[in-house]
Amino acid sequence: MTPAASLTEIRLLAGEGERLSEKQVLSALLRPWGASRAQNAARRLLGDFGGLYLLGRAAPQEWRLRGDLEAAPALSLAAGFELGRRSRHPRLDRRPRLLDPRAVWRLLAPAMEGLSQEQFRALLLDSQHRLIRDVLVAQGGLNAAVVQPRELLRPAILAAAEAVVLVHNHPSGDPVPSEDDIRLTLRFGEACRLLGIELLDHIVLGADSYRSLREEGLFP
Repeated sequence: MTPAASLTEIRLLAGEGERLSEKQVLSALLRPWGASRAQNAARRLLGDFGGLYLLGRAAPQEWRLRGDLEAAPALSLAAGFELGRRSRHPRLDRRPRLLDPRAVWRLLAPAMEGLSQEQFRALLLDSQHRLIRDVLVAQGGLNAAVVQPRELLRPAILAAAEAVVLVHNHPSGDPVPSEDDIRLTLRFGEACRLLGIELLDHIVLGADSYRSLREEGLFP
């Protein structure tokens, strides 16, 4: 163990991780692979991806290719980023009450803001607008998720949901709704009305921001 690595570990275990550089923390995560290899891989990864934020948005296959990682350190890295996302994501079994778009943004942004793919989710609510279920309806490529109303309506009916909030992210970071977003919202709104379920809103998540189609008057 080198003195630098020892100091890194001491600071992490003392709860002083904020005093460490991204390279030091990443090296500590990869350390079971070997101290020297971990430091070299951390330097390559951070340099190639331009920092930790973009590294977290990349796919594990890219880490293995650019960082020359074996399966075990790539798994450690994937698990580390996933735990980081979940640690900031409120427990859904507390059934929060979602009364406005900002409450929805606070609930889902920690889990969705760094995704490289578009996700389309539905929050199923009871008559008091308390969360029943968070349903992943579809996941697509970088540009669009393929979404069918039946993938939303089936779980909504089974959960006896009274209302629904649609949420999806824009991996580009720009939350401005597209024409396709507006058309999809109208389509889902009509499907929900036929079954007596209220579509409360459709919220688009970007980088540290969101847009509500309801607030912007983009659907009735």
